[in-house]
Amino acid sequence: MKKAFGGRVISAGGYVRETAAGAIAEGRADAIAFGQLFIANPDLPERLRTAAPLDRYHRPTFYGGDARGYTDYPALSASA
Repeated sequence: MKKAFGGRVISAGGYVRETAAGAIAEGRADAIAFGQLFIANPDLPERLRTAAPLDRYHRPTFYGGDARGYTDYPALSASA
């Protein structure tokens, strides 16, 4: 897609640290966007930088209900 488009591309959807790095290294994207992983990992950039474990997101709490799933995921220093 990047080659056909010719401009800068931000790719998203199902990436983890290794696949994101691969997409950038192979020239398939200029940047990677993370959605669900960011919800579960409020410090995602630091976790990716240090290869720290990722918290799993809880899909049933997305887009409705109360604050569960948005404000209660632990930061790296709390879960390490």
